[in-house]
Amino acid sequence: MPNKGRLISLMTHILNRPAPIVVILLSMILLSGCTGPFGSSPREQADEAISAANQSIEEHNELFDQARSTYSDVKNKIESGEDPSKEKENITAARNNLQEARTHLQDAEGSLATVDELDVDPAIKKYTSLLSEAMHDQLDAEAKEIDFYGILEQDPALADNREKALDLLSEIGEGYQKAEETYRQAQDLADKNPKLIEGSQGQ
Repeated sequence: MPNKGRLISLMTHILNRPAPIVVILLSMILLSGCTGPFGSSPREQADEAISAANQSIEEHNELFDQARSTYSDVKNKIESGEDPSKEKENITAARNNLQEARTHLQDAEGSLATVDELDVDPAIKKYTSLLSEAMHDQLDAEAKEIDFYGILEQDPALADNREKALDLLSEIGEGYQKAEETYRQAQDLADKNPKLIEGSQGQ
């Protein structure tokens, strides 16, 4: 088919573009304040929120990697000439893993949202706000990637849904790119405030 090369190219592009959160973990806030007489200080509460977000992100990453690995295997088999209809079960597994991964990223986004209500340095609030914004964009992209897997489940060879899949893949790529740019802004802010925010892990 005339569009097959483009489809494979886009598939590879999406597969090889790791969602930013896979390679960028949240920076941990450096504690410098003292615990208040009635419990944790706002700084400690913010640190706890980011720690909880990091845990959720680790769980997200594991499932996200499983989904992408399964999709990679399916893609390679289909491109090597194997019967696409035999891959429906694996495509379903990839979709289910990504759906579960999204719930953990949503949890991380929720943890970060609590920081905005705390009496902490504005730079910390801006940092977590940028991360929340990036996660929101990533969640949107992941939702569309799940829709893409849904199309593949029904039509593994994309005999009837090729153009729809192409459009969706383009939207997915744009979504991840948007999230990546915002993650980068958050990292730049962290780099400019080393006394408040540690450097990202895993860089």
